[in-house]
Amino acid sequence: MADHNEIVKKHKRFNGVSYPVLVPNAAGLKNALATGVVDEIAVFGAASDAFSLKNVNSNVEDSLKKLLEVTKIALENKIRVRGYVSVVVGCPYSGDVKPEVVARVAETLLETGCYEVSLGDTIGVGTVKSVGKMLDTVLKSVPANKLAVHFHDTYGQALANVLVSIEKGIRTADSSIAGLGGCPYAKGATGNLATEDLLYFLKGNGFETGVDLEKVVETAKWFNSAAGYDKWSRVGRAISNKMEAAKC
Repeated sequence: MADHNEIVKKHKRFNGVSYPVLVPNAAGLKNALATGVVDEIAVFGAASDAFSLKNVNSNVEDSLKKLLEVTKIALENKIRVRGYVSVVVGCPYSGDVKPEVVARVAETLLETGCYEVSLGDTIGVGTVKSVGKMLDTVLKSVPANKLAVHFHDTYGQALANVLVSIEKGIRTADSSIAGLGGCPYAKGATGNLATEDLLYFLKGNGFETGVDLEKVVETAKWFNSAAGYDKWSRVGRAISNKMEAAKC
């Protein structure tokens, strides 16, 4: 995260767009405040002691106490706070995660002042059955309009898991262009659900997002060129090929 201050200060901002920055601790919040431009942060807890110890060197309870301090200072500085819960279905170190722990962490994040909590399947092991069970438990104490979902697509289950989340009333899903992303503390975890795949899926199922899918694909193409990557989602590659063919 050494170059994050530079990135935050240099990127162009658009009205109506949120630019949350990931803040792991009080030192990170201090850096964010020092930029003078950050107006939203993201804090994260985990539903597994083993993962939390690897990630932030604290167990679940201790990490939540630290997040309380970070969130309190952020709110005092009129900065919005979004919360994340990692490994909500499975942990790379301890296996299956209890839905009751996920619910407790989500409740705590909301109680500290987070306006929304995103439930993250960090290693992408979730299925319709396991995600559905987890959501049923969390929704007993947290309203759907305060929740988002964040699925990595390691086993190709992300879109199916978004669908079960929609069926349970959740209307916010995280994604990334071309499925970029991952987690250094979750061996084998691939990137997030691709934005292109999510947009195509939502449109095909009658949901309006206001996002131009072709422009998202063009952005993925630009990123690949600029970064020297060849990273494509299924929908991104299909639409890119179609756009190239139309030029001929």
